[in-house]
Amino acid sequence: MLQGLLENFINGDMRAAGRLISLVENGDPRAWHIMQFISQYTGNAYIMGITGPPGAGKSTTVDKLISIFRKHHNTVGVVCVDPTSPFTGGAFLGDRIRMQRVTGDENVFIRSLANRGALGGLAPKAKEVVQILDAFGMEVIIVETVGAGQVEADIINLSDTTIVVTVPGLGDQIQALKAGILEIADLLVVNKADREGASDTVRDLNTMLDWMPPEKWRPKVLSTVATRNQGIGKVYEAIQEHKNHLLQTGKWGVLRRKRIESHCFTIMENVLREHVDKKVKEVAELKELLEQAREGKLDPYSSADNILKILFSQLENKWALSPVSRAMSGLPISPADNSFFRG
Repeated sequence: MLQGLLENFINGDMRAAGRLISLVENGDPRAWHIMQFISQYTGNAYIMGITGPPGAGKSTTVDKLISIFRKHHNTVGVVCVDPTSPFTGGAFLGDRIRMQRVTGDENVFIRSLANRGALGGLAPKAKEVVQILDAFGMEVIIVETVGAGQVEADIINLSDTTIVVTVPGLGDQIQALKAGILEIADLLVVNKADREGASDTVRDLNTMLDWMPPEKWRPKVLSTVATRNQGIGKVYEAIQEHKNHLLQTGKWGVLRRKRIESHCFTIMENVLREHVDKKVKEVAELKELLEQAREGKLDPYSSADNILKILFSQLENKWALSPVSRAMSGLPISPADNSFFRG
C-alpha cells in the first residue's frame, strides 16, 4: 500500500503528496521510511520564509507572490503554519480560507500545518513537509510562520531567503531590535505603507541597518500595500536579487549543507529523546534512579549519568538493528526495525 502511494507521488499525483504529508505530520510509524525515500529527490526547490507579527499581512503578501511566481511559470508549494485548534488539534485557520484565488491551480500546492504548541513559529514537521514538496517538484516553496507576537527565528534554519513583514506603529527602534528582525531578515517589507508613519518606519529600519556590521548582503527595505498589490513586484525582484547573490557567492550550497547537517542532528536527537523517555518510564532500575534524584538522595547529574550508562550499554548490543544505523548506512528500513524503539 505504501509502495503504491510512493509510486503515485513520484508520478505527480497531488493527492498522494497530500496523503504522505498527513502520514508524516501525524507521526505514522512509516514516516521514517517515507522520509528516507523522499530525501533522494530533494535539494532542487528554492525555499523562502515569510515571518512577522500577527496582522502584518503575511498571508496577503504570500498570495500576491504566488501570482507573480506563477506568471513566471514556477510551480509553487506553500506551507502555512497556523495556531493549533483547541478542538481538533489541527490548524486553526487552515488553507481553505486563505489564498482562494490559486486553490484551483494544479501547479500550486498549499498546506496548512498546526504549530502544536511549538515555539519558534514553525510546526514540528515543517521541515519534512518542505522536503516532500521539494521532492514533488515544487520549484519555489514559501513557508509562512504562525506569527506568535515577535518574529520567529527558526525560519532562518529552513529558508534560503527570509522575508520579514512588518507594519507601521508596532513600536520604537528598540522593540524592533528586540524582535531580532535585523539579524534574520534578508529582506524587510513594511506592509500597509498607506498608513501614517510608514515612511518613518522605513527610515528607522534603514538607519538601524547602518549600525549593523558591514556584510556582503544588506537587506533591502521595501514598502508595500499588499491588499492593493502595490510594491509586490519590487519584493519579487529583491528575492531574485538575493537568490542570485547566494548563487554567485556560493552561499546557497553552504546554507544547504548546514541545513542537512542540522537536520541530521535533529533526527538523532528526536529518536534518542523518545527512546530515553520510553525506557525511563518502563525499566524499573531507570525509574528508581530518577526517583532518587526527585527525593534528593542522588544529584541530577549522577542520576542522568547512571541512566545513560545503562541505556548506552543496551544500545551497543542492539544498535546494528536500529533504524538510525540503517539510515546512516543507506539501508532500507523495514517495519520490524522500528520494534527496537517501540520495545
